[in-house]
Amino acid sequence: MVLAKRAFNQVADTLTGPPADPVEEGKLTVLQNRCAFVAVLFAGAACPSPALAQGAGDHPAIVVTAANVPETVSATRTASLGPLGDVDVRDTPSSIGIVPTAIIEQQQLRSVQDALRYLPSVQGDGARPQSRGFQGSVVQNSRIDGFNIVSTTDYAAQQFEDVQVLSGLSGAIYGPANPAGTFDYTLKRPTATPFAYARVGYGTGNLWLEHLDVADTVAHGAVGLRANLLNEAGEGTLGGSRTSRQLASLAADVHLSSSTVLELNGSYYRYFTRGVMPSFTTAAGVAFPTDINPRDSRFAQPYAGQNNHTWTASGLLKQGLGGDWHFTGGALYQVADRETSQITDTIRNAAGAYTATIQTSTASRFTIFSNQAYLNGSFETGPLRHQIAIGTNGFQWHNYNPYGGATFTLGSATLGAPQTFAAPALPDYTNRYRSSYAWQQMLVVSDRISLGDHLSAVFTGSQSWLGTVNSGATGLVSSRSSDSGFSPTASLIYKPVARMMLYATYANSLQQGDTAPAGTLNQNQILAPFRSKQWEGGAKYSLEALDITLAAFEIRRPFAYTLSNGLFAQNGEQRNRGAEVMLNGRVLPGLTFYGGVAFLDPKLLNTGNVLTSDTRIVGLSKWVMSGLFTWDVPRVRGLQATAFVRHASARPTDNQNQFYAPGYTTLDLGVQQLAYAWHHSFTFRLDVNNVTDEHYLTNIVPGGLNGYTGAGNASAMLGMPRNLSASVAMAL
Repeated sequence: MVLAKRAFNQVADTLTGPPADPVEEGKLTVLQNRCAFVAVLFAGAACPSPALAQGAGDHPAIVVTAANVPETVSATRTASLGPLGDVDVRDTPSSIGIVPTAIIEQQQLRSVQDALRYLPSVQGDGARPQSRGFQGSVVQNSRIDGFNIVSTTDYAAQQFEDVQVLSGLSGAIYGPANPAGTFDYTLKRPTATPFAYARVGYGTGNLWLEHLDVADTVAHGAVGLRANLLNEAGEGTLGGSRTSRQLASLAADVHLSSSTVLELNGSYYRYFTRGVMPSFTTAAGVAFPTDINPRDSRFAQPYAGQNNHTWTASGLLKQGLGGDWHFTGGALYQVADRETSQITDTIRNAAGAYTATIQTSTASRFTIFSNQAYLNGSFETGPLRHQIAIGTNGFQWHNYNPYGGATFTLGSATLGAPQTFAAPALPDYTNRYRSSYAWQQMLVVSDRISLGDHLSAVFTGSQSWLGTVNSGATGLVSSRSSDSGFSPTASLIYKPVARMMLYATYANSLQQGDTAPAGTLNQNQILAPFRSKQWEGGAKYSLEALDITLAAFEIRRPFAYTLSNGLFAQNGEQRNRGAEVMLNGRVLPGLTFYGGVAFLDPKLLNTGNVLTSDTRIVGLSKWVMSGLFTWDVPRVRGLQATAFVRHASARPTDNQNQFYAPGYTTLDLGVQQLAYAWHHSFTFRLDVNNVTDEHYLTNIVPGGLNGYTGAGNASAMLGMPRNLSASVAMAL
């Protein structure tokens, strides 16, 4: 173990040492990072204890087989809903999707964005994830272990036990937020049985990955530890590009008593890219072309990409108070630095002429301090049983922008003959000023009242206080606002039989008003807070190894955009109606399924303009289907085949719905073999993603994050072309 600790320290020093030139660092440190990881792997293999060998087989991330499908399904039946604590999703009157670590490992997923693709009602391919057609905010809609975090930085999937999405309005539970739902990522925790798990992978473009996940106990079992180390570097799918990711995370559970646990977490994650594909947008009256080759490296600029560093630390105290009563409280602090030099190619006409620009004035540092404190339990009053939750959560959030940030025009070319342009004078991203400060705090009370086993009602309400201050580069305050409001939710639940639940839910949620973008007459002005409303009805049915969920909903929210007179104002309403069906579990002997179908009818109403009123929202498909099939191959022990299918129908690309991006269907195929040798289990995995090499557009969003700009044009990214991933994992 001494050798393992020394190797661990070597990796940590490598990941967090003094920065070099970003491009050279991406090329030259790959070998030293890889050597450090190899040292850790050999150190762990050189000193396995009997406990490690026994515990390894119980580690859920190693392999998913038909034999353990019921356990896998069971792991996805529990979600954490902040003040409401851990809940059974089969008994919760809302739609909750969970992507567990079993799928993350089986499918060789790299990021949270990859995991969100497995939920049909969720779009996670943009900077801000969204559900049911509503885009989340930078902070309010995203969380780690219930704490608010920054959504516009990358997160490694290997750090989390699961990825949970509560669709629709959640303001009554979590406080003011966009009606995009809540995205909560659960950190991996120490386990009672020590284990060590290592994986080495290879991807298209000479992209190598090493991952080590270890857990142990010290102080006679009073302290549990779990560490995750990750290194990935290489070229990627685009020739000449560079990709590099490094993660170092440590979780500790300190058992202060039989009923008191202190959970401590710390992590550092670095995400680096250069020479990546640009995003594309169009001039007014121009349609997106459908034949851009995602492998054409001539579109990429060697200096374009991201260099993100994210530090996160949190502490959470969990105290049992006897019976069903529990207290949870803690805080999280996060610093997210990012150097963004993303290229945008604006297509000016049908002949394919485009102008390349680079935007460097966006925020280069986010800091957030978030908190939570909850008390929940149950009691009875006569025939009624009450499940009570009382608590608070909130955050303080600072944005910092570089002084030298600007938008640069790099040059012009055509889609048929792309060009490389000279690099502009990129700013010093560390020389920055505070551009905004936002804060939010709420008090929540919830009561679930049950009458017998068949009928219950849930009432949840939160009173919130929020405010923002915007500043310019001179340090002078340009605008400020503060407000407060109440967000209620009410649900009625009927269970005709033990395995079936029918529910109806109404929610009314406060959210921070949008900020007028640059170039408008009232730029930087914060509009009054909005109110969103949601009606949802659904049914959930559970078999021994299969869960079925059906939900139908309507969500309405005020809509702000830039008017023809140049003023940014609320002048319309977004109304999204839809339905979702989800299945999770064994559908036939040896065959499991995870996924479903989502139908969405998103409309912009009451704009006062006949050209834009009653039109579909930019970038949203009416139909999305995603499904992961896992098949245990008969008569071949330990052999599995997987197929993941995702389909999205056509999406409008302008606010008048003149142009549409065509729909697409992608197919990922994989095979996995489990083997045992030398008292260890090995998992060999091979995946081919986008087997048919479908060329398609993804992450289609309006030209302004706050809504429609005067031009009303969207931006889009190219979907990933066909690529291969292979890995071998070993339980040490």
